[in-house]
Amino acid sequence: MNDARARLRYLDRTIDLLFPGPGEERPYTLLPHRLLPRRLVPRAWWHPGGRVMVRSGRDGIESHLSEVFGTRLRVTLRVSPARRANRKPILEARAPDGPVAFVKIGDTDLTRELVAHEARTLGLLAGVPLKTVVPPAVLHHGSWRGLAVLALTPLPVRRGRVRDDVLTAAITEIAHLPTGPALGQACSGHDLTGHAFPEGAPPGDPFPGTWSPGPPGRRDPDFAWHGDLTPWNISRGPDGRLLVWDWERFGTGVPLGFDAVHHFFHRALRRQAPVTAAGACVARSLRILAPFGLSAAESRLTSIRYLIALADRHAADGHAPLGPPEAWLGPVVDGEETLL
Repeated sequence: MNDARARLRYLDRTIDLLFPGPGEERPYTLLPHRLLPRRLVPRAWWHPGGRVMVRSGRDGIESHLSEVFGTRLRVTLRVSPARRANRKPILEARAPDGPVAFVKIGDTDLTRELVAHEARTLGLLAGVPLKTVVPPAVLHHGSWRGLAVLALTPLPVRRGRVRDDVLTAAITEIAHLPTGPALGQACSGHDLTGHAFPEGAPPGDPFPGTWSPGPPGRRDPDFAWHGDLTPWNISRGPDGRLLVWDWERFGTGVPLGFDAVHHFFHRALRRQAPVTAAGACVARSLRILAPFGLSAAESRLTSIRYLIALADRHAADGHAPLGPPEAWLGPVVDGEETLL
């Protein structure tokens, strides 16, 4: 099944979930077109292609969000990729004068927990004075027809690469977020994936039962990380700061620099095979992590532990987007046992 067909099948299920009817059907349009479906938007007269008819009854998500915000809203629906463990309906709610909210719908056990975790994290970040990072604010977090609904302030996305110094400052600020009782409570009981810990595993431990801070002198894994600081989850702010969204994988108790390696790895995956990108993370670890004051040995160890943490996340999700870890991770870490 090709990507477009898989997206359209998931879209059909999402429409049935969010617009159950009964109600009058309204025309929507797939943009940019049906062979490359990315957004489902209310139809305008100038839209190309055929119509997609969507029910607009009182039981639909548009009516619910209109009640929540006290004004008539229409929604644009993102057409999600076919294979993602955290795939969920993503909406943009708009009033006649512009966007009102960016809305995530938790429709599985995993995505409901991730949505709840992001809501808790953003609620706590709202009370932290941030100099470089600008997260969205929670406008609404509730339940509708058994689904989790999280509405966030829409952040203005700007094109262009983020400056290295701004990215470094943002990663440093996130890493040093206070991990005291309030923030710790938000993350307590969750590993780096946002999943519940196995019984007896300590909060913040990405490898339950195996993590150790190592011998004296090694930096303890006592930092926070965004958890998914990819190029598509950040944007340059109009005031020079960094807009950062998708905080559902936020975690604490990790080594300094995890976000930097994650960002590098996912940029590399755009042009390289997973095993090559993973190898580049280790080979270029000092260059990636030197801005954070890590030595060559610390940088190499941090990169390896990040890759293991990512493989652990995928395993916990029951999803292997990079293929089996023995194919992309094994060749990279097999010669590094002395560091672990």
